[in-house]
Amino acid sequence: MDFDANNTTPRQEAITFSATGSEYFRIWIVNLLLSIVTLGIYSAWAKVRRNRYFYSSTHLAGSSFEYHGNAVAILKGRIAAVVLIGGYNIALKVSPIVGLLMFVLLAAILPWLIWKSLQFKLYNTSYRGIRFGFGGSAREAYKYFLWLPILNTFTLGLMTPFLHQRLKRFQHTQSRFGATPFSFDATVGSFYKTYLLFFALLLGGLLVLIFVVFGSVFTSFAANMNDKAKVGSLLFAIGALYLWAFTVLPLFMTMIQNLIWNHTRLQQHQFQSQLTWGRTTFIMLTNLLGVVVTLGLFAPFAHVRWLKYRLEATSMLVHGSLDEFVAATGQQVSATGEGMADLLDFDLSM
Repeated sequence: MDFDANNTTPRQEAITFSATGSEYFRIWIVNLLLSIVTLGIYSAWAKVRRNRYFYSSTHLAGSSFEYHGNAVAILKGRIAAVVLIGGYNIALKVSPIVGLLMFVLLAAILPWLIWKSLQFKLYNTSYRGIRFGFGGSAREAYKYFLWLPILNTFTLGLMTPFLHQRLKRFQHTQSRFGATPFSFDATVGSFYKTYLLFFALLLGGLLVLIFVVFGSVFTSFAANMNDKAKVGSLLFAIGALYLWAFTVLPLFMTMIQNLIWNHTRLQQHQFQSQLTWGRTTFIMLTNLLGVVVTLGLFAPFAHVRWLKYRLEATSMLVHGSLDEFVAATGQQVSATGEGMADLLDFDLSM
């Protein structure tokens, strides 16, 4: 229930997620089977069905979100994307030069497609009857999704935190709820600190493992141990390296999500994210184990577990009323970019 807009006492509104793994499994298995039977054509309707379920299961301050994407529009976008990607593969087989030219063409239109994808996703999302939207310009999209990434390659990745901060600033400040834009004030320095901490822990742990674990492996090889013992010690060392990497990666994801959402506002309303390293690591590792053991059948349950935790770790510090926003008029946007983003598996949520 919203208080009077003049009330200066903020209140915390938590996001809740009511979807369950068993319900989503039924949606997922039907979507999968129909997509296979229809040779992928039904995948557009599958996406709409999935998004409507997840959006309607996401609640803030007593109201849920809604998804309005049109399956036919998404299908047209996917057909266009398949034609582009298929054309590139054919061109690559015809001639390396023709393939290179096609690659340049794809790189040239990719920022525009990502821009249109962002517009489509937000325009087709609403809360309390008011739709979201995304502004920005194609020129900005090319700057952040083409020219800066190219420049970053010449710095051997040293610009990555800077690029990440600029991408999130573009994505958040150009997003709006109705006529009200979001704001984003995380600094480049805070992104560099997060990346440096992640790499320091990753490399520090790897060095310890190399000296300790691989030291024991070399010792076993130097000794007259049987082949099975040597192979076992080597596999243990490799497994320890992977385990450390899978342990530190959740730390980075936790820090990045908390950094981004703790510096995002909608007018006077402040978002808050409280992911924890331990919980994130536990969910990711058990999800991975579940998917492997069940040969993929646990995937929908894993998806719901991870999404539920991320959403419910996020809340909004509300100052006044959430009913004060004014809807903005907008036109239907193309789903071509959305189709390409799906096929290339882009995820701009982080």
